[in-house]
Amino acid sequence: MMQRFKAALLQRRNNLHIHSLRFLNQHHTRNLCSLPDPAITDELDNQVLVEGKAWSRTAILNRPSVLNCLSTAMGARLQKLYTSWENNPDIGFVAMKGSGRAFCAGGDIVTLYHMINAGKMEDCKEFFRMLYTYIYILGTYLKPHVALLNGITMGGGAGVSIPGMFRVATDKTVFATPETLIGFHPDAGASFFLSHLPGHLGEYLGLTGEKLNGAEMISCGLATHYAHSSKLALIEEQLGRLDTDDPSVIETSLEKYSDLVYLDNISVLHRIEILDKCFSHDTVEEIIDSLESETSKTNDAWCISTLRRPKEASPLGLKVSLKSIREGRFQTLDQCLIREYRMSLQGISNQISRDFCELLIFFFSVLFPKGVRARMVDKDLAPKWNPPRLKQASKDMVEHYFSPLSKSEPDLELPTEVPEAFT
Repeated sequence: MMQRFKAALLQRRNNLHIHSLRFLNQHHTRNLCSLPDPAITDELDNQVLVEGKAWSRTAILNRPSVLNCLSTAMGARLQKLYTSWENNPDIGFVAMKGSGRAFCAGGDIVTLYHMINAGKMEDCKEFFRMLYTYIYILGTYLKPHVALLNGITMGGGAGVSIPGMFRVATDKTVFATPETLIGFHPDAGASFFLSHLPGHLGEYLGLTGEKLNGAEMISCGLATHYAHSSKLALIEEQLGRLDTDDPSVIETSLEKYSDLVYLDNISVLHRIEILDKCFSHDTVEEIIDSLESETSKTNDAWCISTLRRPKEASPLGLKVSLKSIREGRFQTLDQCLIREYRMSLQGISNQISRDFCELLIFFFSVLFPKGVRARMVDKDLAPKWNPPRLKQASKDMVEHYFSPLSKSEPDLELPTEVPEAFT
């Protein structure tokens, strides 16, 4: 079983390195989408700090009080910084890290919730445009990129790091894509990188919102390196001394401080065979039926726990998410982001369902199956999904999620003339 998993990993790991080791034409310059007025306040600029070294730059996500949740201003600043650094011949590579105990817990969904309630739809669109466009810039970046994933790395936090060349996980890393549990869909490029994981691990992560630790991330290919958190200062010091734009030199430097790590006995990656058996089915109903069948036959604790998660999630969100991940398996990164942008606008429009306003909040370090409205806003602890049952989430409702808001609604415009076709 593990041999088959490792073989699949070896075949797909390089595919998951969304930025391959080949570089594009060094005379290429990227055309930015329209950015907000450059007179962003110092307070907003401080949401992304910059640490400069002789031959590199580090972007520091700096909202530690909210676990570095991503704002529109952060997306705009990251676009501006990364484009400037990409075109600067004196910068060889770029890194990213988070302030405090999180790398990044995702998008600022509470602010987004209040924008929706205030009817500020254009502000909501700008939020998704800024973040998705930055993710595409990272996924097609001309220079090596190192993300230090120390701490919580969830939702959009995965989106702003996994498309880069190198991802360093630690003993403190906690990864998850919990969007179905909060009435949404795995976005920020998740339908691309989840669908490229070995077997049907991506469907499992996307539909259950379950967490992976750093050892599991390196084992399945979501991370490229693993180091104990006590070594991060040494890694940063070593990277700061490098005078290079050569990915192999950076990789050698990272490997110098990397640790050999083993999976826990209870890791889901030891259960890849039964996971594939259950999550390979065509529909959410069939996946749940398969889990129920395995549970009744084995009374296995993992099956029982796994079965519980989708039963607590948004029924429509589950069906939309499964379709999204399955489509992502055959699409490029840019196609996934464009499709996810459509889906996200549908999700916040309330035209099909109000599930986004029943968001399940995860208190960032621990996931809790209660909505943002319920847990953080109204405190009634009772999310009310619409529709409430899987059988009521019709095919037409799911298909509607993948269409533009209106005939006049423009798709996401990405800042490259010829998109890279990642496979």
